[in-house]
Amino acid sequence: MKDELIRKAFDEDLEDIGDVTGEAIFSDQKECFTLISKDEGIICGLSYFINTFMKLDKNCKIKTFYKDGDSLKKDSKVAEIYGNVVTILKAERTALNFLSHLSGIASKTALFVKETKGKAQILDTRKTIPGLRELQKYAVRCGGGSNHRMGLFDMVMIKDNHIDAAGGITKAVKKVKKKWKNKYKIEVETRNLDEVKEALDCQVDRIMLDNMDISIMKKAIKMIQGKAEIEASWNMSLDRIAEVAAIGVDFISVGELTHSVKAFDFSIRRK
Repeated sequence: MKDELIRKAFDEDLEDIGDVTGEAIFSDQKECFTLISKDEGIICGLSYFINTFMKLDKNCKIKTFYKDGDSLKKDSKVAEIYGNVVTILKAERTALNFLSHLSGIASKTALFVKETKGKAQILDTRKTIPGLRELQKYAVRCGGGSNHRMGLFDMVMIKDNHIDAAGGITKAVKKVKKKWKNKYKIEVETRNLDEVKEALDCQVDRIMLDNMDISIMKKAIKMIQGKAEIEASWNMSLDRIAEVAAIGVDFISVGELTHSVKAFDFSIRRK
C-alpha cells in the first residue's frame, strides 16, 4: 500500500516530465535540509515521509529525532534530510502532505482523548478519504484513539436505513443472526428509548445512542445497565466530549477525526 500511494502521489506531481523548476536550476548539488514543526501536537506518518524521499533516491540520508505517537512542540527539530537538491525538492511536498495530514489526525484525536479523562474510549468512523482509510485509522491510534470497524466486512452495524427497510430492529437482528450466527459482533443504532429497549431485547453486543441529548442518553444508560456496550454518536464536538464521557458510555464515535482535518504545519528548510 505504501509504495502504491507514494507512486500515485508522484504521478500527480511529476507525470513523465519531472520538476521543471528544480531540474533547470540544480544538477548534482547536495545539501542538508531540516524538518521543523510549526505546531504543537502528535506526529504521525514518519515512515511515509522517509519512504517518499527514498523512493526517488536510495542514497538519500534521513535522520529522525521522534517516532510516530510522540508529542511535538512548536519549532521542534523533527528530522534532517541530506541528499541531491533536485531529489529533495521533488519529494518535499509529497512527503509533507503525508506527514501533515496524518499528524493532523493524530493531534486532533489526542485532544478528544484528553477530554474524556479516561472515562470513555474515542472511536473513529468510516468517514475517511477513499483509499486512505488504513492510513487515517492508523493516525487515530497514534493519537490514542481506537478504530471502530475497518469497513462493512468486520462487524455488523445495523443503522437506521437497515432498520426502516427491514421493518424494525427485531426483524433486522433476526436476519443477521440467521445468516452469520455468532461470527460477528452486532451493533444497533438507536434513535429513541423504545429502540434502545428493542435492541436490548434482541441481546445485541453494542447499542449506539444516536442523535440523543444528555438527558435521554442518561435514561438509556440506566435502561441498559451493563447488558450491552454503549456508544454515543452524532455531533460529538470537542466541547461535548467531557460531558458525554462522564455519564457512563463506553465509546464515543467522532467523525471529524478523519473527515475534517486541519493539516499539521511543518516546514523543510535548508540547514
